[in-house]
Amino acid sequence: MNVVPVQPPGEPAGPARNEPPALELRGVDKHFGAVHANRSVSLTIAAGTVHGLVGENGAGKSTLMNIVYGYHRADAGEIRVHGRRADFRRPHDAIAAGIGMVHQHFMLVENFTVLENVVLGAEGGRWLAQGLARARAELERIARNHGLAVPLDAVVEQLPVGMQQRVEILKALYRGAEILILDEPTAVLTPQETSQLFTLLGRLREQGKTVIIVTHKLREIMAVTDRVTVMRQGAVVHETDTSATSERALAEQMVGRSVLLQVEKTPARPGGVLLAVKDLEVRDRFGVPRVRRASFELRAGEILGIAGVAGNGQTELLEALAGILTPTRGEIVLQGRNLVRGRVGPRERRRLGLAHVPEDRLRMGIIGDFTAQDNAILGQQDRPAFSRGGFLRRAAIAAACEHKLRNYDVRPPEPGRLLSAFSGGNQQKLVLAREIDGDPQVLLIGQPTRGVDIGAVEFIHRQLVALRDAGKGLLLVSVELDEILGLSDRILVMFGGEIVAELSRAEATEQKLGLLMAGVKEGAA
Repeated sequence: MNVVPVQPPGEPAGPARNEPPALELRGVDKHFGAVHANRSVSLTIAAGTVHGLVGENGAGKSTLMNIVYGYHRADAGEIRVHGRRADFRRPHDAIAAGIGMVHQHFMLVENFTVLENVVLGAEGGRWLAQGLARARAELERIARNHGLAVPLDAVVEQLPVGMQQRVEILKALYRGAEILILDEPTAVLTPQETSQLFTLLGRLREQGKTVIIVTHKLREIMAVTDRVTVMRQGAVVHETDTSATSERALAEQMVGRSVLLQVEKTPARPGGVLLAVKDLEVRDRFGVPRVRRASFELRAGEILGIAGVAGNGQTELLEALAGILTPTRGEIVLQGRNLVRGRVGPRERRRLGLAHVPEDRLRMGIIGDFTAQDNAILGQQDRPAFSRGGFLRRAAIAAACEHKLRNYDVRPPEPGRLLSAFSGGNQQKLVLAREIDGDPQVLLIGQPTRGVDIGAVEFIHRQLVALRDAGKGLLLVSVELDEILGLSDRILVMFGGEIVAELSRAEATEQKLGLLMAGVKEGAA
């Protein structure tokens, strides 16, 4: 993502360097049963800086920040805030010490106004009206000082995602935050909203605030941070000024080996139409249209990407194509067969060559309390290879699972292990192995690398390109623009449930896609 640095990294704009660190961790250790989540972590974050915290999924980053914010208590170690030892038993203690946290999934009451959300839990007295009046005056002052313009009387659910994030930041500042922790802050933002966020972070830094960003997006780390810490397997393995490192060096520190950051693929050679969608409409259980008159074609030997901010109909579109949701109008034609008119269900669609990797693997793709080998045949358990006379062929299932684990580098390669004991990246690789090994003609894939380690991202991207090169058609939904641009041969953009643009990969840019994702029409973009 092309993001202009808010200030040359390595040149903190905050208070003098000889003052105590804003935050200091000394030997912080944390177990969850047999899992050693944090291993004697020591970390120093200077006041008035933007500090990045990166690492693979499961490296211990979120656990560490949850300890700082009072969600968890460390088994051992010490926390110091501005030179003073702290003992946080709950988030209220951290807030009182001047620490605020903005979570990836916002903690807002959607049908409350901005003002009501900000003062919730800090109403300021017996009479609500008086508290709200005082809060309004204070919030207007904070907004002016920090450039955080937010409509205080707007209902939160009517605000765009980027503005909702500002509400969370405003809420933290209202409670006196001097140290602000942001967990995956750009996961649901357009490129334009990301740039606005980074401008805001630069302004906060200039005013002496300290910002900690937990993210996996290395280009953003390079653009906005002064210093960066890398964690691996619960421990700090590397710390450096951002100006003294690179994306590739950070990736190698995160994974412990060289990582290919760019998707390598040859130009697509599209064949015939495998999947045709015409005038499709999908409504939710309340009758609200989520997909509106969607029409497109997917050809053999291509990856068709769908870009859009989460919540703009992509999920419902995939689920309608997979047979999970029933369209209220329109057609879905798979290799010449009309699936809507014929009322073809998910199981029959699989037999016709349609496979589906759902966006939320935990909710729809796996069963954590089942073993890896049982998850490896979900949806395929009635195939003759896996069952006979109504009984499962356990030896054949175990052998097939071992093959998948080995070919897709799923670790540990133990078919009898509960899937809940595997990392998110390894769970995702097993889901991909199950769907791809079924030899589909069309693969619907949602958020293929969500919550996945950077090393596993590289592997998954290679598998998807190989499937395309084998003549299959892939429909890819991702909120990661880097992923859409890296994998797609053509790109559709969804906004408000509609397909608002179709672009070739050659004409697609982050800037153009970002504007379309925000609802700016293609001509204006």
